[in-house]
Amino acid sequence: MTNAEEGKKAPAPDPWALPDVSGLVVGVLGGTGDQGRGLAYRLARAGQKVIIGSRAAERAQTAAAELGLGVEGADNAECARRSDIVIVAVPWEGHARTLEALRADLAGKLVVDCVNPLGFDKQGAYALVPDEGSAAQQAAALLPDSRVTAAFHHLSAVLLQDPQVEAIDTDVMVLGESRADTDVVQALAARIPGMRGVFAGRLRNAHQVESLVANLISVNRRYKAHAGLRVTDV
Repeated sequence: MTNAEEGKKAPAPDPWALPDVSGLVVGVLGGTGDQGRGLAYRLARAGQKVIIGSRAAERAQTAAAELGLGVEGADNAECARRSDIVIVAVPWEGHARTLEALRADLAGKLVVDCVNPLGFDKQGAYALVPDEGSAAQQAAALLPDSRVTAAFHHLSAVLLQDPQVEAIDTDVMVLGESRADTDVVQALAARIPGMRGVFAGRLRNAHQVESLVANLISVNRRYKAHAGLRVTDV
């Protein structure tokens, strides 16, 4: 090897060269709620195999039948076991309890936490600060044998569930400790028309992403909108 060759740097990897995730099974814990149901619908509509999870299998099966598109329903544990990627879309109040109960079932899984810890009073929505720092960091602490990421926080459940809306015009902030895992989640987001996954840092930065939902709620109320986010210059 010549000195000139030694001095050449390897080209930086293309951040938009994302893996093919079309064959992965996606489970949605909390898939009977508005956000989870909307995500399940959009991913199934894009051709992804989706399983809705709920504490009661019958409730999940009913919601899956209403969605159609090949979506299946199961109790949370079965949903976790049968899925390659598991999206956590449960209410914040049940977040820790749900994940603690599923620790063994979620071992080895790629977990995508999209829970927003929020409080509400007469002045509107405001961010809560979990002891661990964020919902995603709480998930990582409770699931030491899982690969935890954070994404899908800023999506309108109304738009997700509306069959007349062809594309969801928004970027999805994706956070995690492993670039391989965040690449998978970015690719999953990109399966939904109009949507793009953008790497946004490690889980320690998840709090401000989760808490921004309180601002979006204020935007939506003021302008009667279903606001999302776009990241410029990338």
